[in-house]
Amino acid sequence: MFETLTDRLNGAFSRLSGKGRVTESDVDEALREIRRALLEADVNLQVVRDLQGRIRDRAVGSDVLQSVTPAQQVVKIVHEELTELLGAEKRDIGAGGHNAPVPILIVGLQGSGKTTTAGKLAAYLTKQGRSVTLAAADLRRPAAVQQLATLGSQVGVPVYQEQGVTSARALVKNALKSAKAQAADYLLIDTGGRLQIDEDLMRELADLRRDVDAAEVVLVVDAMTGQDAVNVAQEFHRQVPLTGLILTKMDGDARGGAALSIVSVTGLPVYFIGTGEKSDGLEPFYPDRLAGRILGMGDVVSLVEKAQQTIDEDKAKEMERKLRSASFTLEDFLDQLKQVRGMGPISNLLEMIPGFSSIQKNLPAGALDEDGMKSVEAIILSMTLDERQRPEIIGGSRRRRIARGSGTLPADVNRLLNQFDQMKKMMKQMAGGKGRGKLPRMPFPMR
Repeated sequence: MFETLTDRLNGAFSRLSGKGRVTESDVDEALREIRRALLEADVNLQVVRDLQGRIRDRAVGSDVLQSVTPAQQVVKIVHEELTELLGAEKRDIGAGGHNAPVPILIVGLQGSGKTTTAGKLAAYLTKQGRSVTLAAADLRRPAAVQQLATLGSQVGVPVYQEQGVTSARALVKNALKSAKAQAADYLLIDTGGRLQIDEDLMRELADLRRDVDAAEVVLVVDAMTGQDAVNVAQEFHRQVPLTGLILTKMDGDARGGAALSIVSVTGLPVYFIGTGEKSDGLEPFYPDRLAGRILGMGDVVSLVEKAQQTIDEDKAKEMERKLRSASFTLEDFLDQLKQVRGMGPISNLLEMIPGFSSIQKNLPAGALDEDGMKSVEAIILSMTLDERQRPEIIGGSRRRRIARGSGTLPADVNRLLNQFDQMKKMMKQMAGGKGRGKLPRMPFPMR
C-alpha cells in the first residue's frame, strides 16, 4: 500500500539509528529525507510543511537530543504526528444518534467505485449485526441499478428499485418508507456519479440530503488520483456538505498522498479504505494503525481481527495438533490456503507484520504473487483425495496428469511436492525440539 514511502522513511530513520547522540543538523537531514518521501508520495505541499515543522519542534527538544535511543524517539514522534494528521482516532459511520433507518448518501465522481463500495458497506454493516437496505438511486449510468441488485444479492441485502422511474428524489423518498417498513437499521443510497463542477447535479444531491434528512453524506474517492482526490473532496464538501470519506483502490498503485492529505485539508474523517473488489474488501480506518503500517511497524491488531473473522477456531486447533505431530496433509494445507486467501490479498496481510517491509524487497520475484497461490490451489485440487492425503504415491504419470488438470507444468508439481515434503520434515524436527529458529519455505511454485 505504501511500499515506496515506507522504504524512504525507514532510510531516513536508519541514518539516525547508528548514532549514540544526534544533533539538530542530524534531525534536519532526516527531516529533509522525510519531506522528499512525502512529496514523492503526492502529499499536499502545505501538509508536508506543517507536518515537518511539528516534527522538528518536538525532535530538537532535550528528550530526543539527550536520549540514549534518539532514532526510536524520532520514530515515535513521527508516528504520533502521522496519526494526528490522519485524524487522531477512529470514527464510526452513522454514530450520530439518528433514528433508524439511518439514511447514508453515498456520493462521488463517475468511476470512483461508489456502487461497489455501497455493496461492501452493506456487507460490513450486516456482519456487525445490523439490518441494511440498499437504494438504487443512480438512474443515469446504464446498468447501475442491475449492478447494485447483483451486489445486494451476493451479500444478502434487499435492494429498493423502481422500474421506469426518472426522479431520484421520488425513489429515495419511497426507499426510506420501505426501509422503515422493514425495520432496517441503515438505508444506503447509491447516488449517480457527478462532476463537482455540474451545479445542477450538485443541487440535486443537496435536495436528496434534505428529502431524507441524511445522517451521513459520504464521498467515495479514488486514492489513485492523488491530489485530485483532495480537490474533489474540497469541492463536494463546499457544495453539499459532506460528513466523511471512503478511500477506494488503496491496494493499487496509489502513492498514498491522498490518505495523508485529505483529512488535514478537508477536516473530514475517513471511515473506511477499500482494498480489492470482493465484498469484504473494506477496512475500517484506524489512523494509528495506518501510521504504523506506513512506518513499517505493521498492524498486528488488524491482522488478528481479520483472522478471527475468517479462520474457523476449531479447524485452527485441529491444524495446531497436526502441525505438532507433523501429520498434516495437502488436504489440510489446501483448507488453510483457502482461509488465508479469504482474509484478502496476501501482500496486504504481510505488510501488517512488523518489520516485513524491510525484508520484502529481498524476496524472490513472484513470492507474493496471488497467481502463485492460485497455482498451488489448482495443483492440489487436481489431485485425488488419496493423493492429497498420501502424496508419496504420486509418481511420474500422476504428476503429468495433475499438471494437465491444473494448467501447470510437471516441474511445478514436483516443486510443490518437494517443498511440502521439506515443510513436513521441518515441522517434525521442530516438534521434536530440533531446528528451532529455522523457517520452512512456503510451497508456492515460482517461475
